[in-house]
Amino acid sequence: MDARLSAEQEDLRDAAARLADDLGPHSVLDLADTDRIDRLEKAVTATGWRSLRSDGATGVEVALVAEELSRGLVDVSFLGPVLADALLALPGATMAVGDVAVDVRGRHTALTLDGTSLRRSAIGPAVAGVDLTRQVAPLAGAPRPAGEVSAELAARWQSLAIVVTAAEQLGAARGAHALAVSYAQLRAQYGAAIGTFQGVSHPLAEGLALIEGSVSILRYAAWAVDALPPPESLRLARIAKVYCSAAAQTVCETAIQVHGGIGNTWDCLAHVYLRRVLVAAELFGVRLEEVEVGLP
Repeated sequence: MDARLSAEQEDLRDAAARLADDLGPHSVLDLADTDRIDRLEKAVTATGWRSLRSDGATGVEVALVAEELSRGLVDVSFLGPVLADALLALPGATMAVGDVAVDVRGRHTALTLDGTSLRRSAIGPAVAGVDLTRQVAPLAGAPRPAGEVSAELAARWQSLAIVVTAAEQLGAARGAHALAVSYAQLRAQYGAAIGTFQGVSHPLAEGLALIEGSVSILRYAAWAVDALPPPESLRLARIAKVYCSAAAQTVCETAIQVHGGIGNTWDCLAHVYLRRVLVAAELFGVRLEEVEVGLP
């Protein structure tokens, strides 16, 4: 594996980063800004990123976009539609996990994969969820058959789903860490920025090490989605999800602690990142028992 990104992959990552920075929410109040959300929806639709997989994108490329959109707390649908597209190019579709459709903003159909059988369901009214950046909804009505996929495609899709949710966790961790670093540089106590105190700088340094470790393990798992046999790619995806889940939760909790009292208020974005990390851990979740004891 060549760990370096190609020029095209760097351009894709940078474009996703710019979109997230320009139109993603910069405060909790922005989450209720419907004009901003409409502009964001149009921008994401124009990119065509929701059909990356059917357009021939690799697991690395899908993960790069997911990571940057999550870093910027982009609050329109991406994960559900891009995973649905990887199974069936059906306009307006998203994925369901169990009996709940995820990323339902602008979607009207939910796909469920049962073994190699695809089923499609209507989507009920959106309901409030823990993740403030993601709309979810119960399925409505009886599911209908939507076709069959090959066993290999089903296995690779499972690896992709786990990898992309891990990429969302990595992105949220990066965003929370940047938020905490910025605050530590600005907030002063005893005549000095709190970032100069070891009790603040050391946890932030440890968080950066966790992020760098997550980048390495996730990039390898994303490459493996297409490059290695399905059983091996699934094994690596599960390892990456376990690592990224633990690392991202630690980074986000540290960000809240660095903010002190304000970190426990509704107005601080740190809790929005933590919510996204916790929900992503449950989406296509991996139990520790599914990862062998002792990593090679």
